[in-house]
Amino acid sequence: MAYTTINKSTDYFNTKLYAGNNGTNAITGVGFQPDFNWIKDRTSTGEHLLVDVIRGMNNLRSNSTTAESANGSIHQQSLDSDGFTVAGSAGNSNASGRNYASWNWKANGAGSANTDGDITSTVSANTTSGFSVGTYTGNLTAGATVGHGLGTAPKVVIVKSTSNAHNWAFYHYSNGAGNRLILNGTDASSSNNGYWNSTDPSSSVFTLGDEGNDTNGSGKNYVFYAFADVTGYSKFGSYVGNGSNDGTFVYTGFKPAFLMIKNTGTTENWNIWDNKRDTYNAVESRLYPNTNDAESTSDSNDFDFLSNGFKIRNNGGNQGASGNTYIYMAFAEAPLVGSNNVPATAR
Repeated sequence: MAYTTINKSTDYFNTKLYAGNNGTNAITGVGFQPDFNWIKDRTSTGEHLLVDVIRGMNNLRSNSTTAESANGSIHQQSLDSDGFTVAGSAGNSNASGRNYASWNWKANGAGSANTDGDITSTVSANTTSGFSVGTYTGNLTAGATVGHGLGTAPKVVIVKSTSNAHNWAFYHYSNGAGNRLILNGTDASSSNNGYWNSTDPSSSVFTLGDEGNDTNGSGKNYVFYAFADVTGYSKFGSYVGNGSNDGTFVYTGFKPAFLMIKNTGTTENWNIWDNKRDTYNAVESRLYPNTNDAESTSDSNDFDFLSNGFKIRNNGGNQGASGNTYIYMAFAEAPLVGSNNVPATAR
């Protein structure tokens, strides 16, 4: 049984849906002040918008290589005690008549200097939920290390240059530190020593190669998001599709609230599903981190979210093709069994 000290997952991660209003729009009900806020227009094409407590209200776009840009009078205006505020009439975040999804994570406030690595970072870390956000400046030195603040080795590290137009580098322990994945593209995994120096993260640092753009350019500024496994709350792993609509079952130890998946062997989109856009099985409403596409609700019956994991219900390339390897990151709606001995129920 997957016991956890996190009985209320929504204290640390929550999906919040909202409608745009063309004006100042205070979104409440997240349950905490988000330290990482990710917004996507569900109704129409629109850029993904990502802000965090370290960088402030300068947005990055997971579907684009562009450097961060100031929000000005549009997009995210503030991270608030129970949510966030958006403003303006931009379709990406607040157009009247459009619906939006936001994914929100709690770190530990404004952050502080971390000198665990060769490169000093500024880090906001929540060791309870296994999530940290930080910034650093690259030095183009293979083997340079950056402190992440988690106290345990992260299973996922996402890095993006904030000062330059470069790719989103995505480390996943199941894919290996000697390989490259790009969040803003459909590329399959490929061998690459320049991103992570073929070195898995430790309990205090992650390691950079001498790739001069996406992770460690000299004098270039970067943001990172690091995630560690927490029993009953978060899980990062891989599975192999079986090519059947009676697909692979993946045990997580909790009822999922958020699931992001990438086929590592072929050219396929990244996909995000959550428990707020599909409140009953089957789960089928997809958003794609690497594109500006609107939500896809194609009656594809992609998954069932279960009390202890998820089961693939589609043999497509995005989630269940025979013999294909998939990486995933998942966060909980409720643990299978919490420290209060209350079991999760199926949907």
